[in-house]
Amino acid sequence: MKKQLIIRGVPFLGTLRFPALWRSFCCCSSSSSSFAIKNVTKSNFDSSLYDLRFHVRDADFVAIDLEMTGITSAPWRDSFEFDRFDIRYLKVKDSAEKFAVVQFGVCPFRWDTQKQSFVAHPHNFYIFPRQEITGDIAPHEFLCQTASIDFLAKYQFDFNMCIREGYYCYVPGSIVRIYTIFYKKRPAISLTGFTSRQLRLIQWVIRNHFKDLLYVRASGHTSSPRHIIMYVESGKDRDLQLKEVKDCTKKDAETKIKAAIGFRHIIDLLSSEQKLIVGHNCFLDIAHIYKKFIGPLPSTSREYASSIQKYFPRILDTKVLLNANNFFQLILKKSSTSLSRAFALLCPHIASGVNTSELADKRRVKVEVQVDEKRSLNWNSGAKHEAGYDAFMTGCVFAQACSLLDIDFNNNLPAVHLASHDKLQKYINLLYLSWTNGDIIDLRTGESSAVSVGFNILKSRVEKVSFSNIVLLWGFPSQLKLSEIRECFSKAFGSNSVTSIHSVDQTAVFIQFNKAELVSHFLELKETLEQSNDPVLVLHPLAKILEGGCTRAADYEVYREICSSPISKVLFADQAEAVGINGKTKLPETVSVSNAEKQEEDAMRVPSDNGVQPDTADETAMDKLNTEELDSFCPLEAQLSK
Repeated sequence: MKKQLIIRGVPFLGTLRFPALWRSFCCCSSSSSSFAIKNVTKSNFDSSLYDLRFHVRDADFVAIDLEMTGITSAPWRDSFEFDRFDIRYLKVKDSAEKFAVVQFGVCPFRWDTQKQSFVAHPHNFYIFPRQEITGDIAPHEFLCQTASIDFLAKYQFDFNMCIREGYYCYVPGSIVRIYTIFYKKRPAISLTGFTSRQLRLIQWVIRNHFKDLLYVRASGHTSSPRHIIMYVESGKDRDLQLKEVKDCTKKDAETKIKAAIGFRHIIDLLSSEQKLIVGHNCFLDIAHIYKKFIGPLPSTSREYASSIQKYFPRILDTKVLLNANNFFQLILKKSSTSLSRAFALLCPHIASGVNTSELADKRRVKVEVQVDEKRSLNWNSGAKHEAGYDAFMTGCVFAQACSLLDIDFNNNLPAVHLASHDKLQKYINLLYLSWTNGDIIDLRTGESSAVSVGFNILKSRVEKVSFSNIVLLWGFPSQLKLSEIRECFSKAFGSNSVTSIHSVDQTAVFIQFNKAELVSHFLELKETLEQSNDPVLVLHPLAKILEGGCTRAADYEVYREICSSPISKVLFADQAEAVGINGKTKLPETVSVSNAEKQEEDAMRVPSDNGVQPDTADETAMDKLNTEELDSFCPLEAQLSK
């Protein structure tokens, strides 16, 4: 069971303590150079943004990568084989809504025709949710997944820098204090710890009884204002001081508004320049970008795709590219296409500085790294799983892949033309929605792109998943094993009635029948058995599953309803109850099973028109399930009303 840690938007430097961890920048060979990556915090954000504008404007493409505090908010929100396409989107949506982004890597790549190499500018932004503007806005809150935090710590993530250079809240003490200070080079009195009513009273007394004193509410270095009583020489001096305080307050407010916008400046920059955005297995990254810096995530993948395309019309997932091309698969030896492995095998000259004969020299892409005034053609910071360095690796993999596809960078075309290149077109805007199950989303439509993506894909759906045949069962006796549950159903409906059974967590399972009508048959039978007082029914094969009276069951659409809820419970049974699905049985709406099955089978026979096609004829297209058509036969509203 994954443990979760809730971090609230209040000072908690004592809650999450890690030693100051510094990056070790190691050289893999004597020919490689190592110097620190460009770390960007709130102290150097403005200057870094200024330089980055020019780098992005001149870039042929921009590689990105994000580091988060977690991936899944509960074990049952992991990616399952029995997750329909729309369910997979809802699980990604939940992840982006629950967890925080702590690092954002941005690395523009520009082709230098004179040097015949790319020039990369890796930036590593530290991000921490902070509340720059005080008011009635609720404090920020996010989850931490212990496995993710351990992973970041393993690779020496600097938590202290992330928190310290992020937002911190100054909370005045409850003790009333009056002490003398110098404000604008003149003696003054600072008031601390008074209530708002007391401060209004002090202000009234000074305004009506002390002509040579002025009460001001001045902006301070923290998020809280300073209440000050200062001496003035005349009425003209009073007006002058009031004007200066007003101007300072306005300037401070503008600064705070700018700070509150924060990293959104980077997102606006990437969006306005309309560059090709390159990521590796980056759908979750893009979802985080949308949620954190654009707006609430839409409830459906179609709405999401339509909206994200307005901001980033051209996105390329290098993991799709590598798995959809047989030539790359041969280089990768049909093994893992993780970013670090792809970087090591496709770009060994960059990863280690050691020459290799696996790739012809004329096709090997050179990348020169520039960080401030430092430049190197053999740069290796050795900071794996740091967002800025991972973005650099992603860009190098993409550049090398383009070279292997015989794309000529010497044409000196702008980035929009690179994204429109005929050898890249079939990969643009196709992202892995779930790498575990091989689902690809087409951002042009928001629908599944049911395609074959090469050798390294989980094609082992031995039995086709038919969602209309699935029953969701939860709350059964905890001691039951999957084999025992299958045996109960086999005895009740026949030895071949259940094609597969899959665990959601220790409190819930999916049961897939061989016929859709068995779903309603089981749900009706379950309700009958639970309502009957006949003692003979204890001998029924399903009695073991229904023992205790807490067993719940529903069809697949209820699973979607539960997954769409923002509530986060660790156990699925608790989640269902929290969402309000606590009835013993949710009977499905009566539908034409034959028509639904026909629609599903037709959808699975139709390949995607705009999906990635395999390079060899013997590669068969992955089955496609048209979930929208299936949904139309089983509307959620009808089920709830029933």
